[in-house]
Amino acid sequence: MRRLKGTVAAGAIAVASLFAALPTPAPAQGTMNDMLAARQRAASRSDSRLLVDAREIVYNTDRNTVAASGDVELNYQGRTLQADRVVYDRSNGRVHAEGNVRLTDPSGAVTTGSRFELTEDFKTGFIDSLRVEQTMQDRGETLRTRMSAARAERIEGETTTFLRGTYTACEPCREHPERPPLWQVKAARIVHNNEERTIYYEDASLEFLGVPIASVPYFWTADPTVKRMTGFLAPHFIHTTALGFGASTPFFWAIAPDRDLTIAPTFYTRQGVLMQAEWRQRLLTGSYNIRAAGIFQQGQSAFLPSPLGPGNREGRGMVESNGRFAINPQWHFGWNLALLSDKWFLQNYKLRSDTLASNYLLLESTSQAFLRGQGDRSFFDLRGFYFQGLSHADWQKQSPFVAPVLDYDKRVNGPGPIGGEARLQFNFTNLYRRAAQFDPTDFTNLSFPYGSGLTTAAYQSCAVFQRGVCLVRGLAGDFARVSTEVSWRRAFVDDVGQVWTPFTYLRADGFFNSPDVNGYQNAQVANFINPQQEFVGRATPAVGLEYRYPFVADAGALGTHTLTPIGQLIARPNEARIGTLPNEDAHSLVYDDTNLFDWDKFSGFDRAEGGVRANLGLQYNFLAPSGWTANALFGQSYQLAGQNSYAVPDILNTGIQSGLDTRASDFVGRFQINPSQNFSLITRGRFDNSDFSVNSFEAQGVANFNPILPITGSLTYVYYRAQPAIGFTHRREGLQPGAAWNITPNWSIGGSVLFDLDRYLDSREEYLRTYAANFARGGQALANTTLYNRADLYTVAQAALSLGYRDECTTFSINYAMTPRTAATGERETDRTLLVRLELRSLGQASFSQSLGSSATSDGVSSR
Repeated sequence: MRRLKGTVAAGAIAVASLFAALPTPAPAQGTMNDMLAARQRAASRSDSRLLVDAREIVYNTDRNTVAASGDVELNYQGRTLQADRVVYDRSNGRVHAEGNVRLTDPSGAVTTGSRFELTEDFKTGFIDSLRVEQTMQDRGETLRTRMSAARAERIEGETTTFLRGTYTACEPCREHPERPPLWQVKAARIVHNNEERTIYYEDASLEFLGVPIASVPYFWTADPTVKRMTGFLAPHFIHTTALGFGASTPFFWAIAPDRDLTIAPTFYTRQGVLMQAEWRQRLLTGSYNIRAAGIFQQGQSAFLPSPLGPGNREGRGMVESNGRFAINPQWHFGWNLALLSDKWFLQNYKLRSDTLASNYLLLESTSQAFLRGQGDRSFFDLRGFYFQGLSHADWQKQSPFVAPVLDYDKRVNGPGPIGGEARLQFNFTNLYRRAAQFDPTDFTNLSFPYGSGLTTAAYQSCAVFQRGVCLVRGLAGDFARVSTEVSWRRAFVDDVGQVWTPFTYLRADGFFNSPDVNGYQNAQVANFINPQQEFVGRATPAVGLEYRYPFVADAGALGTHTLTPIGQLIARPNEARIGTLPNEDAHSLVYDDTNLFDWDKFSGFDRAEGGVRANLGLQYNFLAPSGWTANALFGQSYQLAGQNSYAVPDILNTGIQSGLDTRASDFVGRFQINPSQNFSLITRGRFDNSDFSVNSFEAQGVANFNPILPITGSLTYVYYRAQPAIGFTHRREGLQPGAAWNITPNWSIGGSVLFDLDRYLDSREEYLRTYAANFARGGQALANTTLYNRADLYTVAQAALSLGYRDECTTFSINYAMTPRTAATGERETDRTLLVRLELRSLGQASFSQSLGSSATSDGVSSR
């Protein structure tokens, strides 16, 4: 027996009696994936050398063994075996490793144990006190899974069978590692098949904190390294009054690396089977998906009859598709389309749709297709829209189909002699609507021409069709408009720091009108516009000058103060044909600090500001040495000459009571302060020009108390005075506080509440409206039966509350949400939903949704 003592460097000793001495390929330089791939390629070479590193190596020729001890490390075919002592029996080709044994595969998986008995290629054998740890990236985070067993068998490096094994993704407790993890799966046998990338469990039980809570005779899951694999997905459970109890277990089919199909039948005890399917495919330049859902309802009586609900429908469903593709780095196209059988389907069956508006108060599905191009100083956008209202009060015949809408914006340097910046803006819009939409300014002019009274009618209109008491929300027929604007501006800074910015623009608009005056109430549009005007042109040239003179004071430790007076003068002719043209894209007008110095304060192209106007303001900025900032702006606008575009009503009264409809406008202001990155407060308001009373006010404060307290909070308050000329007969006021608290590094709680501070005014108006309707139908006797549902001075219109737990292996959340639903009578009911979700990372997830609210006519659900 010959003994060699000392450290033997890796690669210095080759066991020539075992393997041919051929060079090992050097690992390629690059990413970690490249390194792993290189190791796997090396593992496939049967002639790779065995490299040994140990403090002592002993050759026993009598027993035909080689023993290594002391920090032993063996490398072979991309696998690394580490142990306190390793004995290789050359007679049977077995490797025995003892003491802190650690085997690392080419994939990076680490297997540890007290004793290994393996074949010479480390692929097959038995392991005592086995522990396998895999590390991978999951949704941008590191995930480590652990499998252990008292004894395991390893076969050809592809299959490992754990006897009385456990599986978990939870870290052991640092202070008490002997304690069981938060959750683990125990099984009589766990078979990990690397080739199939699947883990099989036999006679398994799920434990939480060491307590068994569920037993399963047999199940399997994908290997944690798998991103997508054919199989069943996490189940989902739901319960509502109209649907009954429902359960769904989607099936995912990974057809190919670039495409897959998900089929998700949901079984409802009251309505039957809802089938859902989604096809996804990724192509070379983009991806698309197609989703479909449908059901033949078994309990139609759960829903209200038309027009308040889908009670007369047996078959209901939807088809939706989304896609986005790149033509080149500057150009891309796509679509987001949905076709629904009825307006209540998504709400009734709690289905998601990418076409839904993000604003919970706007129940609308918007389908669109687009082509967009973006350059350094240019923008092109071509798209079409199809709107489908999802509220009971939405009539599809009044929703427009808008296509095409073309926008182009190009900026270039001005001509050499004058410099500055020249800009070209172009817009073309075409739309079609079947039925005109009229809206009374108050309830005294309210009528329901397509129903008999408040309880059955769904679509409201005007009783008297004339300006001042009736607004035209949309005209029936085909309408197109083309608008082009060419502008130029340049800023000059003189020797004393004054900034002079002359500008000019020329805008031209052409309206192509083809009103439909047949059917429904379309003939009434003749009271507002001339239906015989098929083409109308409008041109608006303008010239102006903007002046700014910043005064800067550096007060050292007291910060830097900048005070800037701003003046702007714009001269142009009067706006042509106010009130005789369609207004489809300039419905909203909010006058505040953000558009005080806009050349045109209308929100769309259908209106064009005219006359001579001056805009004046004073701006203040502060910057402290510590970094906190503050700014304020206060100003007013003046109509100096010509006709005030905001004082002349159009078919929507846009501009009336906006604060701009007087010669001297309301005052507008803003104040913002940021004491640090963690705190901010911004307020803005509009104040009456005669008595400085508040016409509108908005305030929002955000606070982050980290690292002192793990709490963040916000408070938002809004107030808008009544604007009866545009249909808001009373003030609008609301308050919304919100907060989130990380109770511990793992537990958090959060929520927000929206208080409706003018709800009682709705109740009062509803009483008067119902009283008038009952009087018209049955005289004083019926009117006296009208009930007044008194409301508190404030109402919780929306609320959300969440409790969550998250660690490296578990995500658990309970979410409560209350959102408003507008009933057929105008009264707001509530939709309360409780959602419970549990995810065991790498194993699966489950969720349960429970509807807690009473039914209301807004979602077409009957009270039965």
